[in-house]
Amino acid sequence: MSSEEQISLFNLSSPDPISAQAMDFDQIPTSAKVPITPGVYKTMDELASHCKSCQRCDLGASRINAVVGRGNLHAEIMIVGEGPGQNEDETGLPFVGKAGQLLEKILASVNLTEQDTYICNVVKCRPPGNRVPTPDESEACKGYLMEQIRMVDPKIILLTGATAVKGLTGDKRGITKIRGQWMEWNDRLCMPIFHPAYLLRNASREKGSPKWLMWQDIQAVRTKLDEIRR
Repeated sequence: MSSEEQISLFNLSSPDPISAQAMDFDQIPTSAKVPITPGVYKTMDELASHCKSCQRCDLGASRINAVVGRGNLHAEIMIVGEGPGQNEDETGLPFVGKAGQLLEKILASVNLTEQDTYICNVVKCRPPGNRVPTPDESEACKGYLMEQIRMVDPKIILLTGATAVKGLTGDKRGITKIRGQWMEWNDRLCMPIFHPAYLLRNASREKGSPKWLMWQDIQAVRTKLDEIRR
């Protein structure tokens, strides 16, 4: 793959694109016009350091903490959310509020632990009022996510909610239409699932309810992981 093709993965363009060879590494956190090319980071700590000083979009001006990720850096399952909420912004860790606690219970129900997963978000800074990230904000941060996927190299990616699906794959379909369906993206297996926050707003456990559907989906993920491990 050429450097031009690699850069196009992130849909970041400018009138005068900067080549990987000419890129100033120190300019990545300060300008969305400087592409985050594949392989630019050697470690997750290096990426996290850039995220903590990042001003590639306006979200950097209002954050308390950049929320990079948590879990096993060589996990077989990566879970991608939308963006940090208040608890995450305060702690610097993703999925630590009520939605995160429910996510842990969902994973534990099929014997998946933190050792099996790495958790991160499409955007690393909290959007004001927990609003949905704008397309520009998602694009400015996408290179970080792509590098996280490259470094963790998961077998399965779980995309929690429509924003995560759109932010990574570009698929704009509603989550109710595609949840539970295996998707291939960049030679990786992905499954869209409901965001845990959505499940908190829908308490029913009856057949066909969001929680019931999540139970079907997480069992399918467990089965697929076992197949891959064989």
